[in-house]
Amino acid sequence: MESHIVAPADMTLDELRAALAPLLPANAVFDGWSDRALELAALELGVPADRARLCFPDGPVQMIDAWFDAIDLQMARAFPLERIQAMKIRQRIRDLVLYRIEVIHPHKEALRRALALLALPQNAMTAARLAWRAADRMWRIAGDRATDFNHYSKRGILSALYMSTMLVYLDDEGDDLVVTRGFLDRRIDDVMGFEKLKAQWKGSRHRLPSLSRFLGRLRYPTI
Repeated sequence: MESHIVAPADMTLDELRAALAPLLPANAVFDGWSDRALELAALELGVPADRARLCFPDGPVQMIDAWFDAIDLQMARAFPLERIQAMKIRQRIRDLVLYRIEVIHPHKEALRRALALLALPQNAMTAARLAWRAADRMWRIAGDRATDFNHYSKRGILSALYMSTMLVYLDDEGDDLVVTRGFLDRRIDDVMGFEKLKAQWKGSRHRLPSLSRFLGRLRYPTI
């Protein structure tokens, strides 16, 4: 059954925002995350610029948010369940992070401009939210269903790993991104080593001496 395709002129604002989002970075490379970049994306899609502006009342940061959201959706389509299930967890996270970089790579300068905007103090909360959202979606695609503290710790670690990798990527001038890939592999190795150590510690807790029993014996020594 064929999916129904909605013409741009008939789209709701939400649909139009999603359609404009992937077109924005190519224009932001030259014009920044500006009204001009939005006008050019609207022209490419074939909708009036005034209507396109209604999709982004909060301006450039909302455009960046929409672009990152479009990347998330593209990533989800690229990693269906049958593809993910064939990978070990380390490979899942590595491939998901690298996929995002590969999608962004043609628009590297747009990313540089986006991160510069998000680095402004007034955008700090939004930047943190977007990094967390990316990590959350990567973990969900990877199959994580944790609801306890691990849910938050995994996402916190991955958001930090992802952002540090993106900063390395921005300075990586090689076409094959060897520096970026190497950095990512080392950071994942660090995280996996920490998780293994944590699991070993949890498994050995029952063998650790009990502080309460020790204090009790000091108070009531055995005869």
